[in-house]
Amino acid sequence: MGKYILRRLLIALPSLLGISLILFVLLALAPGDPFGELATNSNIPPEVRAALRVKFGIDDPIFVRYLRWLAAMLQGDWGFSFASRIDVDKLILQRVPTTLFVVGSSQILALAIALPVGVYAAMRPYSIFDQVANTLAFVGFSLPTFFTGLLLILIFSVNLGWLPFVYRADIAATGWYWYWENFKQAIMPVAVLGLFQAASYTRYVRSAVLDVIRLDYVTTARSKGLNEGKVVVKHVVRNALIPVVTLVALQMPAVFGGAIVTEQIFRIPGIGSLGSSAPQLARLGGVAKVSPPPHGRCERGDFDGVDFSRCAGAVCLARADQRNRFYRAAQRAGVAAPVRH
Repeated sequence: MGKYILRRLLIALPSLLGISLILFVLLALAPGDPFGELATNSNIPPEVRAALRVKFGIDDPIFVRYLRWLAAMLQGDWGFSFASRIDVDKLILQRVPTTLFVVGSSQILALAIALPVGVYAAMRPYSIFDQVANTLAFVGFSLPTFFTGLLLILIFSVNLGWLPFVYRADIAATGWYWYWENFKQAIMPVAVLGLFQAASYTRYVRSAVLDVIRLDYVTTARSKGLNEGKVVVKHVVRNALIPVVTLVALQMPAVFGGAIVTEQIFRIPGIGSLGSSAPQLARLGGVAKVSPPPHGRCERGDFDGVDFSRCAGAVCLARADQRNRFYRAAQRAGVAAPVRH
């Protein structure tokens, strides 16, 4: 497994370099630069403006600036944010834990709902439970996150006054009360993202289980007298999770995109609100990396989990696929195993 993970990471490196180069060139060709406002400021002498441009290499060739940025990134120097007056790495690290907590909790909630509901609906197709689950899944998937977020705020914050609608990172409390306040303020944003993803995952889980449950080896397991629960858990669900794991991995960038809207609605101090409020922040999609600043080392960030989520999904897929376990067992026993495609 270690060699497999290393191989997947090595495959992702060329993709990351190619994406960074494309982003760098696109942003470098865009009009304007971070010091464009200085040209209209009469209080700044021309020699100061020229010295700043030389210091940050704004007028250097694009390829030279890209190599300088890449070398700085590899050394851990992500640049300085002129808007926030703080290093970019510190600024991002301040926001990442909150976003990861909200997004991670929403994913756990989505899977906790989608897996049992999707499996139970597939085991009883076209039943009342299946029809109700499908209807709710279609409704949940059709409603955008900004609508459900505002609806929850209107009900639970404005009318009932049960939950706070502004997410605070500086709660003046300690002990269990601090955990309780964080739990209360995270309920609505986690529910918005989690229920939206659960609606999508439920449909995929149901479809995957329906495809697996009709296969011959499931019928053979039942004919051997195995308990129905053991057949479902060990033979049906595990094999049905293979396409679901791929879906979850590929959906992670979209979840971060939805988190941007959710963070704006609930005023969550995360990566999404940082990307929306910073005027120099460039967002083109979703690779956990800082996109290259073509005009110098200023605040330009792009959080895209495509490559890393695919790598993590490939690792989870390798663990979930029982054929890999049989192949390794055959290798250890010295038995000729079928060729893996």
